[in-house]
Amino acid sequence: MNPTPKVAIVILNWNGVKYLRQFLPSVLSSSWPNLDIIVGDNGSTDGSLEFLQKEFPQVATICNDKNYGFTGGYNRVLEKVDADYFILLNSDVEVHPGWIAPVIGLMESDPMIAAAAPKIISFADKEHFEHAGAAGGFIDKTGYTFCRGRMFYEIEADKGQYNTSDEIFWASGAAMFIKKHCWVESGGFDDRFFAHMEEIDLCWRLKNMGYKVMYCAESVVYHVGGGTLNTENPFKTFLNFRNNLLLLKNNLSFWRAFFVIFIRFWLDLLAIARFLNEGKRKDAWAVSRAHQNFVRHIFSKGPGGRTKRSNLHKLKGMYKRSIVWDFFIKKKRVFSALDPKDFY
Repeated sequence: MNPTPKVAIVILNWNGVKYLRQFLPSVLSSSWPNLDIIVGDNGSTDGSLEFLQKEFPQVATICNDKNYGFTGGYNRVLEKVDADYFILLNSDVEVHPGWIAPVIGLMESDPMIAAAAPKIISFADKEHFEHAGAAGGFIDKTGYTFCRGRMFYEIEADKGQYNTSDEIFWASGAAMFIKKHCWVESGGFDDRFFAHMEEIDLCWRLKNMGYKVMYCAESVVYHVGGGTLNTENPFKTFLNFRNNLLLLKNNLSFWRAFFVIFIRFWLDLLAIARFLNEGKRKDAWAVSRAHQNFVRHIFSKGPGGRTKRSNLHKLKGMYKRSIVWDFFIKKKRVFSALDPKDFY
């Protein structure tokens, strides 16, 4: 085992100078001995690059000519980064000095571990998990995603109930560790996603390739969340619904994808009705646009085309039941209420 593999923390920035000012000092305090810290800029116009050159000249920068989104931005930046491990870190994340070592130690212990995530706690409320990742991500048989510590809108307090490292289905892109050779082998992010769920698509692709995705409980980070698109943004609604359909198409076998996507279209109609009932007409229209966009591009291909696809069977972290039914009908509002036997 190489005691000090080279690690590159890569922060993708788009007009986030306020977050760089607030959180970059904690990243610079990271104690890993063989470490590069890089800011990839996605065509910012808020003075981010000038700020970095003046205040943090020791931080390397890689500049894209425009905003390619989370997916295209990282794909272009990481082509120019040389390291054994990439850490994709959101600009609105606070870390502590020793946060890297536990995750790298876990990943070095097994060559089949491709990606991993630390425990993600809310920066605003450090007693609770953060929505985007919490204590590791999972997915149900119809493609609905959830986390240990966060199911739909219910966010748990961190009371040590998820302090065991384990295999999960997906690692949050807010703080994702990935081996470079796995990133290259998998093809990186699917550019079509732009933002949201791209890390789930990548992790599913890695699992279809035979790799593992892990949660490391010994490492903790603190995430603000919603820094670029807040939860009330209709564009975020569009991306979440459109990308969930792409996620299913990319990673399932043809007939399984056809069956699951058919079900999801009907379930999404219920979501449209709910948005209309709540007076959120823009969100309802965003779901409709997501369906239209998906159908228009149904024959386009992403990097997943080069890997085998699954029927959802025997992929660790897959929930065999419907999380929608269990959460809304059976009132199972926390992860610990789910039967472990219902997971692959």
